[in-house]
Amino acid sequence: MELEFIKEMFDAIAPRYDFLNRLLSLRQDIYWRRYMITALHLPQAPVILDVACGTGDVLVEITDQRPNPELVVGADFAPQMLVLAKDKLIRKHLDGRVHLLAGNGLALPFPSGIFDAVTIAFGIRNIMDRESALTGFFDCLKPGGKLAVLELATPSHPFFLSLYLFYFSRILPLIGAFFSKHLKAYNYLPASVLNFPPPKAFAAIMKQAGFAKIRWRRLTFGIATLYIGQKPLS
Repeated sequence: MELEFIKEMFDAIAPRYDFLNRLLSLRQDIYWRRYMITALHLPQAPVILDVACGTGDVLVEITDQRPNPELVVGADFAPQMLVLAKDKLIRKHLDGRVHLLAGNGLALPFPSGIFDAVTIAFGIRNIMDRESALTGFFDCLKPGGKLAVLELATPSHPFFLSLYLFYFSRILPLIGAFFSKHLKAYNYLPASVLNFPPPKAFAAIMKQAGFAKIRWRRLTFGIATLYIGQKPLS
């Protein structure tokens, strides 16, 4: 099953995940997450869910920007990612303010209309039934609540695209495999990004799931894209 392959892959690379994210993105992933949370314009005491939370970097960024949240929940289906997220939250004295949940984005165990925002960073491309996932996110948002999707992308400028494709398809898998000892994971990464729909097409999927006021912004020469959508008030 594809789901089991992805789950096992992320469990396998979990110990080197943070290090490789920083290395392979040249630390741009830190800026991207910060920008995502800033762009949501969260209330001072938000109720917020981070799907595919991984090792908890988005959860830490949320609490950095909103130190007194009402509720922050991180969900991930890879057990080793949650172990590392728990350790990170304990180190940062956030384990009492952030709750972790084992679960995937297609079966969220939440009632309708409870979150001010839902975030997912570098996770939506690993969900093949994206419309069902987005519909689930839509359902658990309050009216007026926002979804933020941060995802890797390919640059639109031909010059940057050629450099990026060379790095992404030739260099990145070698570096990732060397440090993580998992060649398949870092061959999967470029393939999953190249197969992800372009911004207009993904925005159309968000619209089909019910979202309005959809906008997107390319980041760092287009190698990542942030999408924001809102659940209508009525």
